[in-house]
Amino acid sequence: MYILYHAPGSSSMAVHIALHEVGAAFESRAIRFTQRDQDPPEFRALHPEGKVPTLVMDGRALTEVAAILYYLARRYTEAKLLPSGDIEAEAQVISWMSFIASSLHPARRQGIDHARAMYRLADERLGDQRLADQRLADQRLADQRLADPASGDRGWAVGGTYSIADIHLFRLFWRFRGSLGADPATFPNLSAHHDRMMQRPAVRKTFEAESALGYDLPA
Repeated sequence: MYILYHAPGSSSMAVHIALHEVGAAFESRAIRFTQRDQDPPEFRALHPEGKVPTLVMDGRALTEVAAILYYLARRYTEAKLLPSGDIEAEAQVISWMSFIASSLHPARRQGIDHARAMYRLADERLGDQRLADQRLADQRLADQRLADPASGDRGWAVGGTYSIADIHLFRLFWRFRGSLGADPATFPNLSAHHDRMMQRPAVRKTFEAESALGYDLPA
């Protein structure tokens, strides 16, 4: 069984969602940002910096959201959180997560205007993928269900297929929307993506567990 050290509502939420998506057994151990002096000693022994998420596997610690998501996707291939048999699509998932980690996650540190600009860029990128998916569907003479942009697998970050990139993107936009506000007219693709994610059982289960613990996030 895994042990997940996480802070409810923080970036570790993405890993929490992924664990539910793959159906892995894990023990949840919450860390409070406002009570770091109460961090469990065994946690600090594993990770002196005390960063979350930290996933413990047989006494070994794995850190960083993207790395843990990638591990879970590769470890539990039956969950199909990475494109199968398509190295370019898999590379696009990594590209998305690199963009999320390097550009979206730290954006607020450079001010609200910069953050909004970065999320508009993400919205445009997500929209471009949806257009590409639509063109591919047209080329394959897709049936009526796939032709409907509001149904089927349309609207995921890579190739119309749900992946760890969607989990990573969702948590960042959820936090951005909750703290700064995000008009759906300004962020139509991210807003639609957010709403689709909120329908997933793994996401609902994660929110139920984390809200019960209570959020303790910086402003």
